[in-house]
Amino acid sequence: MKIKQPLTPQHNLKSAVLLLSIVALAALSACGEKDAGQTAGQKLDAAMASTEKAAAEAKAKAEASMAKAGDAMKDATQKVEASGAKTMESLAGKADDVAITASISSEFAKDADLSAMKIDVDTKGGNVTLYGSAPTSAARDKATTLAKSIKGVASVSNQLTLKSS
Repeated sequence: MKIKQPLTPQHNLKSAVLLLSIVALAALSACGEKDAGQTAGQKLDAAMASTEKAAAEAKAKAEASMAKAGDAMKDATQKVEASGAKTMESLAGKADDVAITASISSEFAKDADLSAMKIDVDTKGGNVTLYGSAPTSAARDKATTLAKSIKGVASVSNQLTLKSS
C-alpha cells in the first residue's frame, strides 16, 4: 500500500515551472527558423532559463514592493505618533485653561465686592478675558488683580464695563 504525500508549495512551484517550460518549448518548436539546429533538450534548457529569470524578476519586484510598503507604514506610524503628541498637548492646555477659569471664578465668589457681580471668564492658552460689568473702578481693578494672582495666567484683558449710577 502506497501512502500519498500532501502537495507542498514547492511541488506546486516545480509543477508550474515544468508546465511553463513545456509551453515555452512548444512555442519555440513552432518557430523553427529561430531555433534551427537546437535539440529538444537545448530548447527545454532555454525555456527553463527564461522561466527562472522571469521568476527571479517577479521575486525582486515583490521584495521592492514589500520594502516600499514597510517604509510607508513606518512613515504613517511616525505621523500618527506626532499627531497623538500634539493632541495630548492641546488637551493638556485646554485642561489648564478650564482649571484657570474655575480658579478665577472661585476667587470672585469668595470676594465680597465681586461675588454679587456677574463676571464671565474666558481663558485660552493662559490668556484670560473678563466680561461683564463692575459697579466701580476699584471693583474692576480688583477683578484684574485677583485674576492675575492665579497660577498659570499669562495675561488678563479686563473688558468689564462700569455700571452707570
